[in-house]
Amino acid sequence: MTKVDIVEKVFKKVGLSKNESEEMVEEVLELIKATLEGGENLKISGFGNFVVKKKADRKGRNPQTGEPITIEARKVLTFKPSPILKQAVNNDPASESSSTTLV
Repeated sequence: MTKVDIVEKVFKKVGLSKNESEEMVEEVLELIKATLEGGENLKISGFGNFVVKKKADRKGRNPQTGEPITIEARKVLTFKPSPILKQAVNNDPASESSSTTLV
């Protein structure tokens, strides 16, 4: 699914114009991006958690030469799905009873 597909689904489901749907999707994605760029974690109930983790410098090895190198510190983004999303993805019968619908 692409961003264009998401905009199309919002357009059909919510009833806004295509331009308004696109603006809404863009605004939500920009808000998520800004939050994560700022190093904050993001929790969306019923969907999951986006967590920014800091990795320290570490020793590594160049796989071609075997030469030791230092891998610089960096931030990584992880996503942990909620139990509701896990059930929905796995088509767990328990998810049938919950009426959560993902767009």
